[in-house]
Amino acid sequence: MSPNPDPLEKDLRQAMHERWDATPTPSRLSEGVRARLQQPTPLRRALNFAGTLTGLALLAVLVFTFSALLDRRPVQTAVTQIVVTRAVTAPVTQIVTSLVEQAPPQFSEPHPILGDGRVRQAIAYCTNRAALLRAIYPWLTDTTPFEADSFVPRNHWAYPADSAQFQRYAFDAPRGQALLEEAGWVLPEGQSFRVNANGEELALTLTTTNAAFRQIWASIWEQQLANCGIRLVRLHAPATWLFGGSTGLQRRDFEVAAFAWVVEDDPGGRELWACDAVPTLANGWQGQNYTGWCNITADAAIRQANQTLNLAERRAAYQTFQEELSQDMPVLPLFFRAAVSAIHPALENFAPDVNGAEPFTWNAAQWRIPGKETIIIGESSEPASLFVNETAYVSQVVGALIFGRDVVYRNYEYQPLTLPQLPTLENGGAAENVVLVNEGAAVLDSLGQPITLTAGAVVRDANGNDVVYNGGEIAMQQLTVTYAFFETLTWSDGVPVSRADYELAYKIICDPQTGAQDFLAPNPTCEQIASVEFISDTAYRVTWKPGFRHATYAVPPLGRQPAHQILSDGRRLAEVPPAEWLNLPEVIKLPLGIGPYRITNWVYGEGMAFEANPYYFASPPATPRLEIRLLEAALLPAALAAGEVDVLGWDSIFSSEPEFQILLDAQEQGLIRLIATPSDTWEHIDFALFLK
Repeated sequence: MSPNPDPLEKDLRQAMHERWDATPTPSRLSEGVRARLQQPTPLRRALNFAGTLTGLALLAVLVFTFSALLDRRPVQTAVTQIVVTRAVTAPVTQIVTSLVEQAPPQFSEPHPILGDGRVRQAIAYCTNRAALLRAIYPWLTDTTPFEADSFVPRNHWAYPADSAQFQRYAFDAPRGQALLEEAGWVLPEGQSFRVNANGEELALTLTTTNAAFRQIWASIWEQQLANCGIRLVRLHAPATWLFGGSTGLQRRDFEVAAFAWVVEDDPGGRELWACDAVPTLANGWQGQNYTGWCNITADAAIRQANQTLNLAERRAAYQTFQEELSQDMPVLPLFFRAAVSAIHPALENFAPDVNGAEPFTWNAAQWRIPGKETIIIGESSEPASLFVNETAYVSQVVGALIFGRDVVYRNYEYQPLTLPQLPTLENGGAAENVVLVNEGAAVLDSLGQPITLTAGAVVRDANGNDVVYNGGEIAMQQLTVTYAFFETLTWSDGVPVSRADYELAYKIICDPQTGAQDFLAPNPTCEQIASVEFISDTAYRVTWKPGFRHATYAVPPLGRQPAHQILSDGRRLAEVPPAEWLNLPEVIKLPLGIGPYRITNWVYGEGMAFEANPYYFASPPATPRLEIRLLEAALLPAALAAGEVDVLGWDSIFSSEPEFQILLDAQEQGLIRLIATPSDTWEHIDFALFLK
């Protein structure tokens, strides 16, 4: 998984919270908490200073440590200069006092509040996820599909739906309050916040970004915890600090942190919660287990889930892991963000992916509006080129029309489109063999990175154990997969797909002998391949390097290129050096493909035109023509409401923008239909389990 950096949105152009030094310090706070609330830290001063200005606040070149907020180590002061701009006529310079760390954090002492699992569980019970969602998506009629109680959605194959040991923490404030009482946090008569036996108030600092939607839901969460007697003090920091390489999360500089992870195709999880993924001074602050959680049972389970390719074994391991994660509660899952598409009310068969991983045009061949011969897609951007390896989302939207998709990721599982079935260990399309390798061999290390085997390297042996290589011979697993396609695959000029097309694709992307990677974007998968055997016009076999264990092995790694295509200068595409490919109109503007449509025209800055591919291997497209019309993003909602376009994908709609109201009004009038699906980005809370 990777963190979502929260890019600024239009509605972030509001004043930051003026929370600091604006209200008296509550009388019942402990000395440590009182100190961190009263300490005039650079970030707090900068936030207060920015709050006096009007317009957008962007804190740049902010050099400080957040350490004093937690009051955990001695500090000395130093003078640092920051520049604060806020849509004013000139930058404003403010001199602030920063805090310089004197002693390295040890993270050996449990947090006096969060170190108690009952408190973490109580916070979970006191959290009303539905209310958080309605605060940021007030138009959402059913919040259930978006609510999260694990790091995978409830309809994911790895979700422990049948486990009695997996705890879900449905909103139950009385139960949360009872747990706090049990943990020694009582509510004195006439008071709003709980205290312990020493009279210290139950108060925590939440650190999160200053993104506008986080300011909204965090304010709701603050009140929810207050209803249970927990004081939550919010600090909305710049994303550059929270996600910095030497600040914020990476240095575990928080008590309670809120941010988002982006779910990848495979659940993964080892880099987030394995014991060796805790960033510390000793390991150079490497890893993303920011909470410091180390559960031996969970550690073994997450490792097993990531080292076996057997689906049943993976499912069992993920269940064990999630049971432990839910019981210990180092992380509180909140919700999946909403991805919103908008379409013509009569459009049939529009099926955006439930997590946004696939382009919404993946099944455009099935789209149909009764009585219309052309469907128009609205977009605010266009591809840099139509070279098949372009990775931008809009390139995938167009690419699905022209090139088609070998597989589609639907309901968190891959489904074949150009193959009769996906090759797996279970159906015999893939096989694992034990091979003996020696020093100097090309292998993958225990983290899946390609290396040359040398002494000291950590690799996974044939038994699935991570071991340090000390020289000599070592047994490792090697995976071989045969990818077999339908015999009916045909290029949009009527020529059947052949072995030469797969060979050319491998040559142009992966073969270092061609020099292709000096000119074209390299495919990282190529470095994991040991060899490729082209069996026939419909199949090739990949032998992966020893140590390859990626769970998505069934997805074909190579595309295809029309080796037969005759260019305008008379050469065949297969004869063109890689250095020239990105200058060929036949590659970057009007390529051949095997998808449901073929491109007929592209006017840069205006749009694209497509017609049904008469040689499409599957059922003929339901609509003869498609268009992509380019408009400014702010104009797209009105264009859909007026009937000028028929489809807006989730990449063109921002529910936080003022223009979204146009879509809500249009849906109320029956002019359009809105479709909201959970995205692949999930909000959650990390609890710091140890003090610095």
